[in-house]
Amino acid sequence: MPSPKRLIVAITGATGAVYGVRLLQVLRETAGIETHLMVSDAGVLNLHQELDMNRKDVEALAHVVHNVRDIGASIASGSFQSEGMIVAPCSMKTLASVAHGLSDNLIARAADVVLKERRRLVLMVRETPFNLAHLRNMTTVTEMGGIIYPPLPGFYQRPQTIAEMVDHTVGRVIDLFAIEHTLTPRWNGLKAT
Repeated sequence: MPSPKRLIVAITGATGAVYGVRLLQVLRETAGIETHLMVSDAGVLNLHQELDMNRKDVEALAHVVHNVRDIGASIASGSFQSEGMIVAPCSMKTLASVAHGLSDNLIARAADVVLKERRRLVLMVRETPFNLAHLRNMTTVTEMGGIIYPPLPGFYQRPQTIAEMVDHTVGRVIDLFAIEHTLTPRWNGLKAT
């Protein structure tokens, strides 16, 4: 049996904890995927505030859990094989840490490793409106090979619920890793008028 594809997932303190939780739920049900999770302290606060979940609830959705302060964890090394990393949601603090290579915690270090190894890094940045520092940090990460993916809903599929909007966004993000899913219908072109 082939080794599973490993995906690193981080949940930080921006609003939108639902994206990280739904991502973990979908990946947990996807054969051949192994998730490695980190949740920042502010991420835990948002999980409680937005979803009435605690750290243990969300950690139970992952295959492997890493402490954000464990800078010596396996995912802090380029020798750790992974498909890449998704930060869902990504706070402006985490964005800035990644953009400037601070590696001040395991989330930023793992992102730095993913970039240096030329693997896929997706940051689901959540803030509005953006100030110039946010925009410059997003540009910097993009220039380094990262993908900035603000979780903006699409309406062309006419979603009826928040869950459908979340699934559409999560589906588009995992598309970036060529992972099959049935979260949302594929676009087949405009309807005939």
